Amino acid sequence: MQNVPKSLRLQIGLFGRTNVGKSSFLNMICGQDFAITSPVPGTTTDVVEKTMELLPVGPVVFLDTAGVDDISQLSDLRLKKTNKIFDRADIFVLIIEPNVWTNFEEDVLAQAKRRKTPVIVVINKIDRKKPSDVFIKKIKTYISTAMLCSSLDKIKRDEYITVFKELVMQLCPEEFLNLPPILGDLIPAKGCVVLIVPIDYEAPKGRIILPQVQCVRDALDHNSACVVVKESEYSLFLENLKKKPDLVVCDSQVVDKMVKETPKNVKCTTFSILFSRYKGDLLEQVKGALAIKKLKPGDKVLIAEACNHHAIEGDIGRIKIPLWLKKYVGGELKIDTCAGRNYPENLKEYKVIIHCGACMITRREMLWRLYEAENKEVPITNYGVAISVMKGVLERVLEPFDDILKVYQSLERK
Repeated sequence: MQNVPKSLRLQIGLFGRTNVGKSSFLNMICGQDFAITSPVPGTTTDVVEKTMELLPVGPVVFLDTAGVDDISQLSDLRLKKTNKIFDRADIFVLIIEPNVWTNFEEDVLAQAKRRKTPVIVVINKIDRKKPSDVFIKKIKTYISTAMLCSSLDKIKRDEYITVFKELVMQLCPEEFLNLPPILGDLIPAKGCVVLIVPIDYEAPKGRIILPQVQCVRDALDHNSACVVVKESEYSLFLENLKKKPDLVVCDSQVVDKMVKETPKNVKCTTFSILFSRYKGDLLEQVKGALAIKKLKPGDKVLIAEACNHHAIEGDIGRIKIPLWLKKYVGGELKIDTCAGRNYPENLKEYKVIIHCGACMITRREMLWRLYEAENKEVPITNYGVAISVMKGVLERVLEPFDDILKVYQSLERK
């Protein structure tokens, strides 16, 4: 991990009508001509992403969107991509012109309110037209976090950036400034974690995949020892340990092997289940897994991946989970897959959604996907939870999460 992945960066969405200066504002913040600017409306035709260090905030990614009032031939496609950024952004930056407030601005605020996302209003182009006191007062009735700016004013650039950083720090989500632990709260001080890591051939050569790297770092951040071993060497490794580990974590694909070889007095779980809690809501996804037990041949299932990759032989989402599902149900299912940010709108068609660990999207975006499923009354679960259900080991891998295990057991008894 030479660079901070986008999924771990604060996501700042730039919204506004065409030609209000969104790209110019991004260039000012970056201190370079990163985004193409032009007086011609609609110059930004797709979402432009720029990663950078915005000190003292930290690693961020700016998401420069097409104008919300785009009326070009491709406007529908562009606005659909802009709408996906509404789901993804941790902070909305609504850029407007002096003395202009329309239904488009109202809609952006409504989108933010619906998602409970904080908003910064930037009144841009003040070098061309001075905003009236009445207009500024009106804006502050909508939102208290507003600033004046001229993106092309190089003399006052540092002043504007300082104000913007202060507003970002003020609105920065608590979970970004104080990230919850992945596994550190599940082990005692000076504990020992064993990570069972199959070699994932979809990961770049010479590396292990992101969730595994993050688990290593989280264990070290909690002053615990962390040992990484392949599934083929796990049993022998345990035999050579003088003291039993405090926690064992494995790739979901080998969960049945891990459970079989792990002593009953040692707690164990999977990477995917850890990330179900870290990036989303483990309890809700455990509840959602109960829908798998009710599936019947012919039912429709959605398998959702947060990343885009070329599927290979034995792909977990495209090959293995569908095969395990059909075997578990005892017949054919109608299985759709989606990848990246192409999350479908027709969720009501599905009996259950099985989502990946979401390591490549933000917690906010994953929580929104959970909300969308709940809003449409569709159960949603997670790769690790679903696989553990189908392998008959879910209770075992929920042992590190006492409260959630008790809820699951009570639901099972009903």
